[in-house]
Amino acid sequence: MNNEKFATVINCIDGRVQDPVKDWIIDSFGVEFVDVITEPGDDKILSSGSKEKIEEIKQKVEVSIQAHSSKAVVVVGHFDCAGNIAVKEEHITEIKKGMEIVRSWNLGAQVVGLWVDENWEAGSVE
Repeated sequence: MNNEKFATVINCIDGRVQDPVKDWIIDSFGVEFVDVITEPGDDKILSSGSKEKIEEIKQKVEVSIQAHSSKAVVVVGHFDCAGNIAVKEEHITEIKKGMEIVRSWNLGAQVVGLWVDENWEAGSVE
């Protein structure tokens, strides 16, 4: 499939963040579809989880990249996360570390971070 059609997201399982994240990705990258990999507190898992759990996420991302040639991989953290109870600043640090880890996989896709705030609005993490 054409890589202009897909992006991949590593997101929390929380249903409140699914739509704002998907909408942001579609708007930001001009894609039609978003492959979704979910874990409770995904930013915490990527930044400091077990090697086995990180490898499991990596394998799922690789399937998405190989099958759909995703042009971007997005790492998400959000307000009021039950799987990662932390203040925003800690989430941002974890998102950034997660981005570094995903970049180290050399997937050939752009890697970005995303924060979803208390108003359920998504914004890029620099």
